[in-house]
Amino acid sequence: MATTNNFGIALRGWRERRSPLTGELESGADRRIPGLRREELARLSGLSVDYVVRLEQGRARNPSAQVVGALSRALRLDAEERDHLFRCARLTPPATGDVPRQVPPRVHRLVRQLGDAPVAVYAADWTLLSWNRMWTAVIGDPRAYGWDQGSLVAGMFRSPGGHRVDAIAAWPVRSWAGDEAEEESLVADLRVTALAHPDDARLSLLVDRLLGTSPRFARLWSNGTAGLHTGDRKTVEHPLVGDLTLDLDVLTVPGSDLRIVVYAPATDLDDTDKLTALRTSPRLKPPAPSPLFKERVEGLNPPSHPES
Repeated sequence: MATTNNFGIALRGWRERRSPLTGELESGADRRIPGLRREELARLSGLSVDYVVRLEQGRARNPSAQVVGALSRALRLDAEERDHLFRCARLTPPATGDVPRQVPPRVHRLVRQLGDAPVAVYAADWTLLSWNRMWTAVIGDPRAYGWDQGSLVAGMFRSPGGHRVDAIAAWPVRSWAGDEAEEESLVADLRVTALAHPDDARLSLLVDRLLGTSPRFARLWSNGTAGLHTGDRKTVEHPLVGDLTLDLDVLTVPGSDLRIVVYAPATDLDDTDKLTALRTSPRLKPPAPSPLFKERVEGLNPPSHPES
């Protein structure tokens, strides 16, 4: 059965879209196509015209990473387009630099649209970046967590022994899957991020430090498991409403490399009533401004980062 020529289709589409008005190419009224000629793309990417033709026609189906990279630069593809072209060639997209730790406006809009649910935004290395008021009401003020540099992973593996004795919130939160399964899932997720951002010094230091201080982390890291952490079910031992069982879902936004964590009541209607009680409680107030905060975002509260 014939296979779809995904790489050739993408390459031709982007070639015909690419404007020649960039300084390195001549343009004129006699051009029959608005984009690049095959000869021009070959010259810009350092390839032969015949090879470009064979790639577009699907007669050459295994371009190297160097070839795909050269074509991406010649076509001036953005990061998402470049990664798509690599995947069309059945290659792993190139690793990027530092883990993004800025929350773009569109993510803030998405968080606001989620309404009254407890929501927090994490970087791909599980550094807590921002949270809403309901997060504080349900899980407690993150400034009370005691996480090193706002890192969930660092907080989870604070205890050097075989059992996690420290809560990862302002009050106890139990995972239905158990501490071991939750830790393994987060370490597997962190491994994916470490491979995608091998040059991030902060992430490398975190992994090295945990390998030296936490036998639990070192054991889980050594098993090689990799995969995204997508969710869990937790019971919050809340000081005001008692036990509150919630489903935790991890959402991702294309192009942001962020983790948006949302808590929702489990099937028990009692959990919905308890969440509503917390939402309407007069104790639900925005945290007071702190000199440790570098910024404030309307409706969201960034974690504390000591000034350097």
